[in-house]
Amino acid sequence: MASSKNRKNAPAPRVRTGPSPDDAHDIVYFKRHVKDDPAQAEPGRDSLRSWPASVRAKANAVLIAVATAPPKRFAGGGYWEAMKGEMSGWFEIRIDGPRRHHYRLFCLLDYEAEGQDKPLLVVIDGRDKPFRTTLSDADYTAVRAMGEEYSSRNPRSVG
Repeated sequence: MASSKNRKNAPAPRVRTGPSPDDAHDIVYFKRHVKDDPAQAEPGRDSLRSWPASVRAKANAVLIAVATAPPKRFAGGGYWEAMKGEMSGWFEIRIDGPRRHHYRLFCLLDYEAEGQDKPLLVVIDGRDKPFRTTLSDADYTAVRAMGEEYSSRNPRSVG
């Protein structure tokens, strides 16, 4: 009889209600809904495609490594960095390219996307800059605005 009493008092098993940060993530690219452009630009993918082949290869390798790690367990090695300040909540993939040039992919982690079995590693935008320069405040403002545009729709607009 004592064992049946213990079972009644045992906590109910936790029911999983959605993707977890401990899961491997799916890599997706934010797709804009631009009225004048029916192609609906994908700023992150478009940037990545414009970069030199060696930079694209490194960036794709980092994306895959981070997504499968999953991101919170990935030891960045300088390639995957959590951003600070006004970019808090964002992550940056950092690749140094040829001719002393820097390449950046700006990413968000999404655990609330409707209809997704896995959490998302979302590539929002990409930027590049000469060595030892910084991106402007306007660049960061534009990236954050795209992140807000991404978050404003659920189901998400991804390609």
